[in-house]
Amino acid sequence: MADITANLAGTHLVALDWGTSSLRAFRLGASGQVLEQRSRPWGIMNLPPAPADQTGAEPGAAFERALQDTCGDWLATLPSVPLLACGMVGSAQGWREAKYLDAPTSLDDLARGLTVVGRGSATPLHIVPGLLQRTGLPNVMRGEETQVLGVLGDAALVGQGPLLVGLPGTHSKWVVAQKDGTRCSIQRFHTFMTGEVFAALRGHTILGKTMQPPAEPDDAGFAQGLQVARGSDADLGLLSHIFSTRTLGLTGALPAAAQADYLSGILIGHEIAGLARVHPPTSAAPHQLVLCGEPDLCRRYTLALQAYGFAPPTIAAQATVTGLWQIAQAAGLVTTATHAQPTPSTRSLAA
Repeated sequence: MADITANLAGTHLVALDWGTSSLRAFRLGASGQVLEQRSRPWGIMNLPPAPADQTGAEPGAAFERALQDTCGDWLATLPSVPLLACGMVGSAQGWREAKYLDAPTSLDDLARGLTVVGRGSATPLHIVPGLLQRTGLPNVMRGEETQVLGVLGDAALVGQGPLLVGLPGTHSKWVVAQKDGTRCSIQRFHTFMTGEVFAALRGHTILGKTMQPPAEPDDAGFAQGLQVARGSDADLGLLSHIFSTRTLGLTGALPAAAQADYLSGILIGHEIAGLARVHPPTSAAPHQLVLCGEPDLCRRYTLALQAYGFAPPTIAAQATVTGLWQIAQAAGLVTTATHAQPTPSTRSLAA
């Protein structure tokens, strides 16, 4: 036990990125650096079942089992370490609902709005609230606010002033954020269901019937889809364009292994076209552009952004961890002699 305690002694925070399909746990040191990372398939829709001899357990019991399976040894060895989570664990289907805060909001607002989940005599779990945008058509995010604050908190990545942060994925987000001195804020955001629509079209419509999985990403097919989205037939719109995935295949103009990437290019192209109408890349004072997400997806979005006239974006990594550390500091869950942040790797992608 003494050896285990010694190995974990530098832990200042256990940070959880708890989504719909997975749970990632990070053990963070005195300056927010990742000392250890674990991942389990215990998203809020796939929690570990109760043992056969346990019936009538409290509603939070399955979440506690997931937590114990993921990092119970950390928590048992260091029972006073603070515990902070973001993501769908704070949804209405999560462990405890963390009410949405209204946008615009700031790092301090999020830190003050943490929802506390009691765990008996154990360290309570703190959950970051999501954001609700009420102007125009309502919009929500849960988990992405932490990623954006992580981007803003990385001094090596962004300077002062406005940013446009892209978070590509199932429900892609584009977030207008601001860094003014030490104040970090989220102003407004847009959501595109690009990833989910791609999965639905590929898996549940006739378009998927002629597709074959490529051995590697087909950039030529993707670029062809981008061109259709912004070409001479652009006025016909998305619903017309996506059907060309089938007709080009039937006429032999698009190989079966290129059809998924072509469809991806059409969908992402229409997303970026919408973004460009709201945030023109040729404006007098364009926002600094940052992408945060899975590497190959960020690569695709970089190609699409440049096709529509945007400058090559900066790519952020480990932004969720940085954001959780920022929130923990602002909430007083951790205190350090300095205000160092985690140092995620950053890079730029150009076509």
